Amino acid sequence: MLALLKYKLPEVLQAVAPLFAAVCAFQVLLVGAPAALFLQFIAGSVLALVGMLLLLAGIDFGILAMGRFIGAELPKKGSLWLIAGVAFALGFATTAAEPDVLVLAAQVEAASEGAVGGQALVYIIAVGVGLLAAVALLRIIWGFSMIHLLAAIFAIIIVLSFAAPEEFVPLAYDAGSVTTGVLTAPVMLALALGLSSVLGNRSALADGFGLLGLGSAGPIVVILLLGLLLS
Repeated sequence: MLALLKYKLPEVLQAVAPLFAAVCAFQVLLVGAPAALFLQFIAGSVLALVGMLLLLAGIDFGILAMGRFIGAELPKKGSLWLIAGVAFALGFATTAAEPDVLVLAAQVEAASEGAVGGQALVYIIAVGVGLLAAVALLRIIWGFSMIHLLAAIFAIIIVLSFAAPEEFVPLAYDAGSVTTGVLTAPVMLALALGLSSVLGNRSALADGFGLLGLGSAGPIVVILLLGLLLS
């Protein structure tokens, strides 16, 4: 584990350093925030660095390996319903815990003054990801063309964008954009790669990827449909 932490440390430093440097430059050249607030920023940056280091190490150490194993074991059970159900459950669970999704939900609840419940929005987004994750895994089994599937889904999204109430459209697209974070992305990719690895004469590159794109479209479709139902 210590070796893994050392391996991940440069990656985390590289991710945090540009933001830290930019804020420090703004502090000196432009904004001049109070010293207490700037020290609070530095302390928060250190905490974020430590948290990201532990998170990324934990993902590599256990989550990716387990996701690949689950994906490789599912075809042995011989049930498409089970494969779809596992994909939905993992898509839902990881999205509901995704930090980006939680931040968006909290901001929407605050901006709407409680009219849109943050927790309810989290579950709606998670359902959308889960549904399209199930479709994406079934696509790997059946060998559907990713191009045709994406074209159909995006055509639906375009039509719904014109039909849904205007206030739901920006929320829908933001909801789709926050689903590919530090939890959902590795779990879903590992699941798809594990599944494609046990299918004969298939390309892991062609079949193992695309699930995140489909999963991100799920919340857009669900929220636009919800807007139509509530209008």
